[in-house]
Amino acid sequence: MEIVTKALLDPGRLFDQIRKNGAGSVLFHYAVVESQAGDKVSTGIRFEGNGDMEAELAEISADIKGRWNVADVLLVRRIGTLKIGDVISLVAVSSPASTDAFDACRFGLERLKKTIGLRKTEMLQGHRKNMP
Repeated sequence: MEIVTKALLDPGRLFDQIRKNGAGSVLFHYAVVESQAGDKVSTGIRFEGNGDMEAELAEISADIKGRWNVADVLLVRRIGTLKIGDVISLVAVSSPASTDAFDACRFGLERLKKTIGLRKTEMLQGHRKNMP
């Protein structure tokens, strides 16, 4: 399942969506807004749609399902203005084997970092910095 949303994430509801019978491992990785952007102090990040983010997430999910023994994949990408500590994204994988869950989650995280369907603006103390 792939979700692009402005809404806050409910971990319990997301767990219920990814949990599957026969999956002995359910792994979640949340990325959050950091207080530092390089050597600058960050006050938050703004993410805006810049393409078909849902299609990019669906491609990542399909790649994961094709490479590892997973019961399900859940990818969530937040958009809008996020403050320090807010969740940016979630990569969640359920699998019968913990090794597959960890490898698939790591792969999904690295692929999510390379998506182009969002425009990122770092809100730095004193000014903003647009990122490709």
